[in-house]
Amino acid sequence: MISFKTSVYRCVAFYLCAVHTWLLYGLYVPDWEFTVSRTIELSIYKVKCSVRGDLGPACNSAGLIDRYILGVDHLYTKPVYRNLKECKGFNDDKIPQSFPSWCHAPFEPEGILGSVTAAVACIIGLQYGHILVQFQDHKERLYNWSILSFPLLFLGLFLAVTGVPLNKSLYTISYLLVTSAAAGITFCLLYVLVDICGWRRLMFVLEWMGKHSLGIFILIISNVAVILIQGFYWRDPHNNIVRWIVTRYVHK
Repeated sequence: MISFKTSVYRCVAFYLCAVHTWLLYGLYVPDWEFTVSRTIELSIYKVKCSVRGDLGPACNSAGLIDRYILGVDHLYTKPVYRNLKECKGFNDDKIPQSFPSWCHAPFEPEGILGSVTAAVACIIGLQYGHILVQFQDHKERLYNWSILSFPLLFLGLFLAVTGVPLNKSLYTISYLLVTSAAAGITFCLLYVLVDICGWRRLMFVLEWMGKHSLGIFILIISNVAVILIQGFYWRDPHNNIVRWIVTRYVHK
């Protein structure tokens, strides 16, 4: 039986998804411009939009909301879409005229619109926690986690196939559902291995990462971990795993 509190959470999650979808596809994005400070000059770029429902890097409503509320100067200056083929070989000092103007624009990957669906992800995670508290039997827990995870997975994949892309920067509904379902399925597998089979010692690395997750995040975001990893190389300092990953996948 579904409790009243669970029903409220589901209604809130549905409402937030509806708001996100309406803003992402229904908000009108006009033409806009921005300035980029150089060492000796100030460059002004114009982006032509005048559209609704565009999910591209130039004219999506998520960027519009962040520019109006947060301001262009407070957005992330090196967005991930600079790795697209349209912006490949980007150079701040010498900018070819063939490059689209939006290649130089800042974009906040964890902006206001993405926070709406991120809140839904928190609500979904809360449901997994409620199941853990309400049920004591292993089979009941796994059953309820499964009937929550797999429908989310199928719905997310269905949306992805029908036109709602798996886009992390925009935190689309399909991305929300697929990642939440993947987290739930992974949680079920770890629950079976650790709590049912008793293989806790084999998972000590994951346990250690969970206890020190904030420290790991700081090491990665500050590039300290990257610098330490680059210290291990084969014969030449350039032959390290970080450079191999960048040349193999990022600058492919």
